Amino acid sequence: MTATSVPRIAGVRIPDSKLATDAAAFVRDTASPLLYDHSVRVFLFGALQGERRGLVFDAELLYVAALFHDIGLVDGHRTDRRFELDGADEARRFLLAHDDADDTAAERARIAWTAIALHTTPEIPAHMEPEVALVTVGVEYDVLGIGYEDLGAEARAAVVAAHPRPDFKRRILAAFADGLRDRPQTTFGNVKADVLARFVPGFARQDFVETIENSKWEE
Repeated sequence: MTATSVPRIAGVRIPDSKLATDAAAFVRDTASPLLYDHSVRVFLFGALQGERRGLVFDAELLYVAALFHDIGLVDGHRTDRRFELDGADEARRFLLAHDDADDTAAERARIAWTAIALHTTPEIPAHMEPEVALVTVGVEYDVLGIGYEDLGAEARAAVVAAHPRPDFKRRILAAFADGLRDRPQTTFGNVKADVLARFVPGFARQDFVETIENSKWEE
């Protein structure tokens, strides 16, 4: 494929290395279209915001991390831990299996792991590697609308035309609830507790203050 034929969306080049295409194929075949399209939008919005902020980042690594960031919600890739950890571990395994076994591969796998593990933790990713920061930025843009006006209407329209978001707000909340309802304890101290409180009958939010007050310490 020549440089001129590499697909671009809103001016962003879609990584087309074997690693990138294998990652896209894996996530497309494993996750729902909802999560796949969302994950590609996370890459695109993260990349656009990165360019806008003048950040230098590894587009291929950002692409893979964005693709895998919600895989921990998917049957067959879920454990009893936080879904972010499930996705982070999957991405690390994938990268180590596909990259050359050298220090660079291990470092790239570490960065992807961190980006996914922290993508629901506000503020901290912004002070880390650009790829870590931009996965969170992409998630916040697509899910929460944070920084919505930073990108022009034309860029937003191009991204959504390529990876549509029909009824996205309702459907992504349902995907979060479905992926977490059988491990509610993992949402303690996490924004996903808000999802279960709204959509899972009988969910009892663990309270941080009560946890301290009811600990085994006598005082």
